[in-house]
Amino acid sequence: MQRSEGIKRAQFLAGMASAGLAATALPSGEARAAQGGPRRGLRQGLRHHGVVYTVGAGETPGTAFSAARMRKDIRVIRDELHADTVDVTGDGVERLTATAAEAAERGLGVWLQPTLGDAPERDILEHLAETGRFAERLRRHGAAVDLSVGCEFWLFVPGIVPGDTVFERIRNLLDGKVDPVAMQRRLDRFTAKAAAVGRSVFHGRLSYAAAQEDKVDWRLFDIVGIDYYSYFPHRADYTRQLSRYLRWGKPLAITEFGTCAYGGAPRTDGMGWDVVDNAKKPPEIKGDLVRSERTQAAYLMQLLDAFSSMNLYAAMAFEFVTPDAPHRPGDPRHDLDLASYAITKTLKDRPDDPASGWHWEPKEAFHALARRYRYARAGHADVR
Repeated sequence: MQRSEGIKRAQFLAGMASAGLAATALPSGEARAAQGGPRRGLRQGLRHHGVVYTVGAGETPGTAFSAARMRKDIRVIRDELHADTVDVTGDGVERLTATAAEAAERGLGVWLQPTLGDAPERDILEHLAETGRFAERLRRHGAAVDLSVGCEFWLFVPGIVPGDTVFERIRNLLDGKVDPVAMQRRLDRFTAKAAAVGRSVFHGRLSYAAAQEDKVDWRLFDIVGIDYYSYFPHRADYTRQLSRYLRWGKPLAITEFGTCAYGGAPRTDGMGWDVVDNAKKPPEIKGDLVRSERTQAAYLMQLLDAFSSMNLYAAMAFEFVTPDAPHRPGDPRHDLDLASYAITKTLKDRPDDPASGWHWEPKEAFHALARRYRYARAGHADVR
């Protein structure tokens, strides 16, 4: 197999972090107790088993948001995937709140995370406030709701890193066109603003989804949230790396984890999506990748083993479906599902028609997660 010319998240994070806030390490017993275990009389294992469900306008008429489709998906997440939590993320207050309400009505825990990007700071904060007000109403009506104020602000919020779009900001990071000290100062300022907005409208548990190498003042939040995409051959390496996030003495939620369905994807450390040549029309997969749903499923199980052994607060597999990355059986050069982290594969009725209808089918990762989540919901410790 030809190795793709991808980039790793570490490449554009390396060397950019300024001196961050020093976290005082708790004694190991206190840190583990802060995670909810192990404590005498309590079941060990991951406390909440979830999946990320992204809502958005859609890139084509055929993949526009559909409330009816969303309701069916939420039922599948509960009844077939056996998740107990859904991470509702994306943009559009109406889409976010409708999805959160459906999940809460179905008895699922809700991790609500608005992620409006490439918009003025004031608009992003107002989008957060409106979503947070709805989360508070759900909470007051008895729903299990946690609110995340956003995701990886340095990437999605203009003004922290130079560039008008996510891809421009990534390029500037890669090219070293960033002042790391100024970047960290701007990131800290916006994170504090977002936390204040979240606190002003929501009175439950507050969090934020940070990249692994981000320096965050976790004193602002109740739950530490990490988008986690590392690859190691042994479980001990994962637990050793993750242990540093326990130093704050707060519950740790893995707000994203996953990989793509091709050989070698886990080793890209979260950059498995960077195998598409968008300059080609239609976009093409770079290199000679070999589809492997088994690779994706095995990696998710490996990470769940590590998370469960540490008794973490929650883990949300990324993600349920990616409608704008359709699978093309028999056409690997245009099989955009290879660059998707979804645990389902999108199949269009008419592959070349932007208005085409579509449906999803489960990948091996879906079935593997369903078995693990069903076992956990039955009351068993899910440590393997």
